[in-house]
Amino acid sequence: MASPFEQYDDGDIRSLIEEYPLAWVVAADGEASQLPLIGIFDANNRLTELIGHYALTNPLGASFAADTRATLLFSGPNDYVSPEHAGNRQWGPTWNYANARITVDISVEPELTEAALQLLINKVEAKFAQPWSVDELGDRYQAMLPRIVGFRAHVKQVVGRFKLGQDETPETLNHILANIPNAELVDWMRRFNQGRVEEA
Repeated sequence: MASPFEQYDDGDIRSLIEEYPLAWVVAADGEASQLPLIGIFDANNRLTELIGHYALTNPLGASFAADTRATLLFSGPNDYVSPEHAGNRQWGPTWNYANARITVDISVEPELTEAALQLLINKVEAKFAQPWSVDELGDRYQAMLPRIVGFRAHVKQVVGRFKLGQDETPETLNHILANIPNAELVDWMRRFNQGRVEEA
């Protein structure tokens, strides 16, 4: 029987990537770098590819030239959960977290660079009252473009793990939710324990 921490759907993976887009990109040779990535999803909410970019000075470029396989590691909200949070000194402490490991095949596409940049900018600037635009860089933007390259990561496998209190009794779970100060983690714990938590 599958662990309760491995029971999730495509929407959970999508939310994790969209809320926490900075991922470790690990090449087949072990070279690694943290890069922000934008997920592309099909009509059924399934992740099909991710779009990103990196500086041409990044060692990942040489790694991808030799082998296009890579692993993307996304990490969402996480925190230490103390017996104090649980309200029970005989309860063993733990760590709650949400993450995803995605196996991909990398396609480096120079013609994708500007679109990759725009996708990221649109995503991260959307929350601001006056979203920033590359036009504000003036001539510097065209000077910067030759120093970076866009890439597409074609998804081969997605493995998520969402350890968010699903194994706790309702009493302990609700005590943790009421006492742990990490609001983002609380939101995700509520998401994965619907029907078992008291109203906020």
